[in-house]
Amino acid sequence: MFKINENYLKLPGSYLFATIGKKVNEFTQKNPDKTIIRLGIGDVTQPLAPAIINSLHNAVDEMGTQEGFHGYAPDLGYEFLRSAIAKNDYESRGANITKDEIFVSDGAKCDCANIQEIFSLDNKIAVCDPVYPVYVDSNVMAGRTGTYDALTERWSDVIYMPCTKENNFTPELPKETPDLIYLCFPNNPTGAMITKDELQVWVDYANKVGAVILYDAAYEAYISDENVPHTIYECEGARTCAIEFRSFSKNAGFTGVRLGFTVIPKDLMCGDVSLHSLWARRHGTKYNGAPYMIQRAGEAVYSPEGKEQLKAQVAYYMNNARTIKEGLQSAGYTVSGGVNAPYVWLQTPDGMTSWEFFDYLLNNANVVGTPGSGFGPSGEGYFRLTGFGTYENTLEAIKRIKKM
Repeated sequence: MFKINENYLKLPGSYLFATIGKKVNEFTQKNPDKTIIRLGIGDVTQPLAPAIINSLHNAVDEMGTQEGFHGYAPDLGYEFLRSAIAKNDYESRGANITKDEIFVSDGAKCDCANIQEIFSLDNKIAVCDPVYPVYVDSNVMAGRTGTYDALTERWSDVIYMPCTKENNFTPELPKETPDLIYLCFPNNPTGAMITKDELQVWVDYANKVGAVILYDAAYEAYISDENVPHTIYECEGARTCAIEFRSFSKNAGFTGVRLGFTVIPKDLMCGDVSLHSLWARRHGTKYNGAPYMIQRAGEAVYSPEGKEQLKAQVAYYMNNARTIKEGLQSAGYTVSGGVNAPYVWLQTPDGMTSWEFFDYLLNNANVVGTPGSGFGPSGEGYFRLTGFGTYENTLEAIKRIKKM
């Protein structure tokens, strides 16, 4: 008789955003007259930029011709897109990353989850707490996290790096030595950021102890401070210890289009084995590539018109984040984030738990956010709101919250 992967049975409850969706649907069914404002999931609301739409149309027209038709994409992605990425995201920032070290995919979420496949189950992971759930859950599915303690909400074989108000929501070097270190800056969910000097400390540490940093830079387009790095490869020595994940979802609105990429330098080795070659083997075996039209749309992101249009779009969302932050502060809430990231991280009032505040906000303001405890035990007592809504809904949400 067949058997299942019992590691899936270890996962506590359902995926965070699935739970939120279920609760919101139940509320809507009971209250069909209420208008819900969703500031929970990090989904964008603005239409694709004109430069991207034009590129999509042109690529679709190409696909309708004998000369312009494209089938399976190259394993790493089309050269035109990888070259644009290397030039604009890395060379322009003094980072030595070449086009053949870039693997195009359908999104950073998949890559962040799938990257663990090229590592032994004996590796110990370290994660920020709170943390994007995919980092931990994908390792649970693989059987790398040990046993779950429902009381502490922690896995026995995971190294947690608490990110609290006391340390400005940024992690400190762990006392126990990890093999794989997940970092995300600008941070999801807290919106926290670290400087280049602070990130250099992590790179030096990883090289010293022989660890790999799995660096999620999905929100780099929202960085405004000059001393904040846009890529980990701005740090000296990162080529020998870091893998970087990027997404087109947040900088270009591709949440429904799907495009991302992962960077693995050829200098990143485990003894005589290149991690670049391992990921190339995995990528070629399990993935057939993002569609030609989508990769052409990604190329348009780096065009002069695309850059200007997307700069305005990022500014739109950051204005929303600023509106949320200032509105909550004026209402007496303790708030952080919302500066180099589109997320606002607030402390729940009156000693409410994260889920109690979720219900309170939904029932009294008809506004949806994300409970901090869903991101890890150190997220308890906090709550995430996103600047990805429309400006009109953002204003209305703050107005409702102030009335509570």
